[in-house]
This record gives sequence, C-alpha cells and structure tokens, in this order.
Amino acid sequence: MDLLALDEALNALARIDPRKGRVVELRFFGGLSVEETAEVLRVSPETVMRDWKVVKACPHEELGSQITMDPDRWSRSRSSPRCS
Repeated sequence: MDLLALDEALNALARIDPRKGRVVELRFFGGLSVEETAEVLRVSPETVMRDWKVVKACPHEELGSQITMDPDRWSRSRSSPRCS
C-alpha cells in the first residue's frame, strides 16, 4: 500500500466533497459504524451510506488512480465505474 498515494487520494476527495472525505476518515481509519459516523457528522445513517456508496463506486479523476474504498481493504481496479 502506497501511503503517500492514499493520503493524496483522501485529500483530493476532501477538496471535492469535504463530508465524503470525513466519512472515509471516520469509517475506514476510525473504524466507526455507519450509525456512529452519522452521529459524529450530525447527518442521517442513510446519508452516510449514500456517501460511502458513492465514494466506493465512483473514484474521481483527481485521485490519480482508480482506488475503490472498502472498509476491509484498499483495492485498485482498472474497471472501476466512472462518475458522470
């Protein structure tokens, strides 16, 4: 795992959408549940799940590589769907 690339990807995501960046920080790095993340961010669990699914499904061009966010591991995929 390239930690520098990981940090750059998270920073790019946070610039694009700060809340989604925070969701990743809390869920992936903090190990928080959907409900705990929702409480910290003061949003509904549904909002957290929606953000999480978008981040997992739609890596942004600004991230520099096709990184799929998975709570159990990082995986790179050449066939990741693109956001429209």
